[in-house]
Amino acid sequence: MKLPRNFFKPLAIGAPAPLRALPLRLERMIHFVPPHIEKVRAKVPELVAQVDVVLGNLEDAIPADAKEAARAGFIEMAKSCEFGETGLWTRINALNSPWMLDDVTEIVAAIGQKLDVIMLPKVEGAWDIHYLDQLLAQLEAKHGVNKPILIHAILETAEGVDNIASIAVASPRMQGISLGPADLAASRAMKTTRVGGGHPEYKVLADAGATDAPRPAYQQDLWHYTIAKMVDACAAAGIKAFYGPFGDFADSAACEVQFRNAFLMGCVGAWTLHPNQVPIAKRVFSPDPAEVAFAKKIIAAMPDGSGAVMIDGKMQDDATWKQAKVLVDLAGLVAEKDPEMAKLYGL
Repeated sequence: MKLPRNFFKPLAIGAPAPLRALPLRLERMIHFVPPHIEKVRAKVPELVAQVDVVLGNLEDAIPADAKEAARAGFIEMAKSCEFGETGLWTRINALNSPWMLDDVTEIVAAIGQKLDVIMLPKVEGAWDIHYLDQLLAQLEAKHGVNKPILIHAILETAEGVDNIASIAVASPRMQGISLGPADLAASRAMKTTRVGGGHPEYKVLADAGATDAPRPAYQQDLWHYTIAKMVDACAAAGIKAFYGPFGDFADSAACEVQFRNAFLMGCVGAWTLHPNQVPIAKRVFSPDPAEVAFAKKIIAAMPDGSGAVMIDGKMQDDATWKQAKVLVDLAGLVAEKDPEMAKLYGL
């Protein structure tokens, strides 16, 4: 185990110092873009104002014969567009693929200064993070990148779920973890072909009554346990938990319910694979205006964050002041992008 005093040392001479805390960023949706398709890349400047994170996808859903075109397209997209406060991410190919090394070396060399996060698929243990951590430090030093590129892991295998606590604390580069339900279902030999969401046959049946009347059945969430375990690991490590993809683009109601369940359990955002999922993620993962109003009351009553006060019959102290500050700061980020929410927040 690395000594605590060495944890925040750069892993290469000339690499930037690791961050000691994640920057406060709005990341309600990670919007996936297939960068090998020119007409899609052309829409990215317009997309930047609509989403919180633009992700150039190089892995699943990109055909094998289009991998190099996707990498080149992502680099072109990153160079030709200004992203401002919108995050620029990429999902590289898996560590055991023939494309991964070129993904990282070419992208960092070309646009390392603009890139915020690399999403690493199929992470099985801390060793996967350690490898990418060291490689990124060497490339940052080589190419003069002066801010650390963060790592986001995808939880897609049973081994990864088993090792999630150590994955979450494997590096100060860790930005967060996303649920990858499709590959995880295959890894577990789950009997579903759905990408996220529930399953009509995964249910509980009400107790039998005195009559032969039909017994009510209630569909359950296949992913409740995994999301809870992921949220606990991320919260303990001070990083962010995200719901992954919801594959049924036509079922916006089910998508919203799944996103909201994840939000209530502690996730800060979700993947959006289709434009119709973007407004759902905005709605679900933005702070509630009533909660923001109450948070503003706490801050107004305790400007320096010390002491204790009673507000609406409830005691507030330094701990709730910290919670309120996070909520109001997040609402401020939302307000900068969304004038309608700014009005609701009174900001």
